[in-house]
Amino acid sequence: MDWESNLHTGFNAFFLIYGSVLFISYLLIGIISSFELKNYTRRNKHFDFSKIANFKVLPSISIIAPCYNEEKSIIQNVRSLLSLHYTELEVIVVNDGSTDASLELLIKEYRLVEVEYAYEHLLKTAKVRGVYKSTDSSYANLIIVDKENNGKGDSLNAGINISRSNYFLGIDVDCIIEPDALYRMIKPFLEEYGMKKVIASGGVIRVANSCKVENGQLTEVVFPKNIWAQFQILEYFRAFILSRMAWSKINGLLIISGAFGLFDRELVQKVGGYDTSTVGEDLELVIRMRKYMHEVEKVPYRIAFIPEPLCWTEVPDNIRVLYRQRNRWARGLIDSLSKHRKMFANPKYGRIGMVAFPFWVFFEWLGPILEFIGVCYFFIMITMGRVNIKFVILFTLFVLAFSVLYSAFAVFYEKYLYDRYKGIGFMFKIFFISILEILVFHPLNVFFALAGNYDFFIRRRKKGWGIMSHKGFKP
Repeated sequence: MDWESNLHTGFNAFFLIYGSVLFISYLLIGIISSFELKNYTRRNKHFDFSKIANFKVLPSISIIAPCYNEEKSIIQNVRSLLSLHYTELEVIVVNDGSTDASLELLIKEYRLVEVEYAYEHLLKTAKVRGVYKSTDSSYANLIIVDKENNGKGDSLNAGINISRSNYFLGIDVDCIIEPDALYRMIKPFLEEYGMKKVIASGGVIRVANSCKVENGQLTEVVFPKNIWAQFQILEYFRAFILSRMAWSKINGLLIISGAFGLFDRELVQKVGGYDTSTVGEDLELVIRMRKYMHEVEKVPYRIAFIPEPLCWTEVPDNIRVLYRQRNRWARGLIDSLSKHRKMFANPKYGRIGMVAFPFWVFFEWLGPILEFIGVCYFFIMITMGRVNIKFVILFTLFVLAFSVLYSAFAVFYEKYLYDRYKGIGFMFKIFFISILEILVFHPLNVFFALAGNYDFFIRRRKKGWGIMSHKGFKP
C-alpha cells in the first residue's frame, strides 16, 4: 500500500538524518576536544600551581559537602577535605537530617560544640537545627551544619547561607579530591580569558572504587574488578575528557557535575540558589545561571572546565543502585529542560539557545527514546521482510567500530596526558570493556532512561532519589 511505503520511506529518512547528525556531532566533539586538550596542556605544562598560594589577593573558597547517612566513611571524607592545599579555605559539612551516627561521629572526632553563628538567611532552606565548631584550633576552618532533611540542593543552599567566601565548591561528601585541585580550579577565575567573567568551573571526575585511600588521600589508583564500575570508568573518560572539554571550548557547557563544581557564590545567591524541587539541581543551576547572564547581567561570560583528574568518587557497583542513579539523572534532565524550554532554539541566548540546548533535547533526552523506537521499527521490518541484511550487517559493524574507536580516543588521551591507570593489562581490559559496553551497558542505560521518562511523565515522580548506598574506600 502507498501509505505503508511512504511511512517506511519517512522512517528511513528520519533515522538516516538523525544518525548522521549524531555521528557528525560526536566527530566534531572529538576534534574540538583534541585541539583544546593540546592547548590546555601547552598553556599549563610549566605552570606551578602551588605559586598561586603566594598571590597577594587570593579569593576565599568554601567547600560545601552535603552529608546523609555517611557514617561508614564520614570521618575519612572530612579528613580528606581538611587536608586540601589552599590558603583561604573553610570546610562546611551539612548534615541533612541523617538517621545514622554521622553527626555523633563528627562531634566526637573533631571535638565539636554547638555555637551561635551569625549568617544571612538569603536562601530559603529547611530548619537549621545547629551549627558546630571545633574546640581544637587545628580545625578552626571546619563548620558542621545540622539541619532537617530536605535533599542535596537544600543542603547546598544552607551551606551557601553559612559561607562567607567569594566562591564555593559544591561536592559529594564521599569524594576524594586531589591536594592541589583548588588551585587548579581557581586559576580560570584569576585569569578571566578575553575579559570574560568566569561564573563557574568544573573538573574531571574519576572512579574511586577499589582505589586505596590513606588519611583521606588517594595513594593508589586501582582498576576495579567490578564490571559495573569498569563500565563507568570508560563512560567517565568519554564524558569528561571529550564531551565537556569540547562544550567548554565553544562556551556551551550546560552542566558541572554536582560532585565537583566551583561557583561564584554571589551570583548563585542572585539567581536563587539550588532548585530544591528537582533531582537535577546541578544541571538546572548552570542553565539558570546562564539564563540570568543573558537576561540580566548581559556581559561576556564563560564556564571553565579543567581536563585533569581532580576528584575521585565512588560509583554504583550493582545494577539496583545504578538504576536508581540513572533514573534520577533522566528525571532531572527532563525537569531542567522543561523549566527552561523557552531557551530552546532561541537566538537571544546565543550558542546556548541555538546549539547546546537543542543538542541536549535531541540527543541527551530524546536519544534513548528514539533509539528504542528505532529498534522496535527494525524488528517490525524484519517480520515484514523489508530489511536489507547486508546493509544491516555493514551498518552495525560501522556503529560498533565507531563506538570502540571513540572510546579508544578518550583512553588514549587519558594514558597520554595523565596515565593514572598503570600497566599494559589495563589497556587490554578497557578494550574488552569498550566492546562489552555496547552489548550490555548501553542497552541498560537506554532502559534506565526510558524508566526515568516513564516515572516523570506517567508516575509524576520528580523528587525521589532512592537509596544510594556507599561502601567506603579501602585503606
